[in-house]
Amino acid sequence: MKNVQIIDEAINSRYAIYSVSDDEFAKLFPGERQDIEFVEDVIDRLGEEAAAAILEPMWDRMIPKPEIQGIHGTLFFGLTEKRKFYENKREPVIDWRLVD
Repeated sequence: MKNVQIIDEAINSRYAIYSVSDDEFAKLFPGERQDIEFVEDVIDRLGEEAAAAILEPMWDRMIPKPEIQGIHGTLFFGLTEKRKFYENKREPVIDWRLVD
């Protein structure tokens, strides 16, 4: 099982973490070492029915944050303007020593 953080456009987004199977994760994040995805891209790639078959059961598998053992991926909902920050769909590595 893998843990996926959901970030949506709501002002009060919960940044909740959900559990998905390894197979579901591979369908949501198909790229090598990919850990960022946008739900709009999932739907475009898989189709609405196949995407729903993964996402709908996921909503019943929320993990309380104190029990989380790592986050394997982040799935954005309705935040396509963030694509420019994740062009390779991987979490960026930032050397904060170089940031003013």
